[in-house]
Amino acid sequence: MFVQVIQGHVSDAAGVRAQLDKWVAEVAPGAAGWLGSTSGVTDAGQAVVLARFESKEAAQQNADRPEQTAWWNEMAALFTDEPVFHDSTSVEVDTPVDPSRAGFVQVMQGRSSDPDRARELMANDPTDWRAFRPDILGTLSIGHDGDAWTMAIYFTSEEAAREGEQKEPPPEMQEMMQEMEALTIGEPAFFDLKDPWLNAPG
Repeated sequence: MFVQVIQGHVSDAAGVRAQLDKWVAEVAPGAAGWLGSTSGVTDAGQAVVLARFESKEAAQQNADRPEQTAWWNEMAALFTDEPVFHDSTSVEVDTPVDPSRAGFVQVMQGRSSDPDRARELMANDPTDWRAFRPDILGTLSIGHDGDAWTMAIYFTSEEAAREGEQKEPPPEMQEMMQEMEALTIGEPAFFDLKDPWLNAPG
């Protein structure tokens, strides 16, 4: 899988939503290999788009289409600063429940001193997440730009997510979290998408 993260400040969230709806209606039907997208704008006006494709080649094929170029020129005009792009084929998807039902998505970004060890810890996490945090529908983890990462967590609702945050983690999770924190460089950034826009083919 290939994921492109696009982010930047916008002044018109409704305009961004309309432009993304236009992409789904007019551009997506010809986008071979497009798997779906997660998008939204935070209360502070930060737009985040996670576009998923079957492969980097499929994404490039779409990027080369004139209709994609025309659409992006309109989209780029909605950003108040230069949008930032992160491309990745280092993608982990965990969707025990259909994430398209999410009423709230939190996107986290940070850097790790040992990305390989961080991925190993996550892959070997023994926690029964469905029992511990039923509010979490799934996650999308992306490694990019060497030591950086982006993770999208799909929740049933913001209220349920905030309640879940207050739960005491089991001992084995606490150990993993402590090591993950030791690998973290600086403070992670959080982007709360309270009105997530979730699109997929069909």
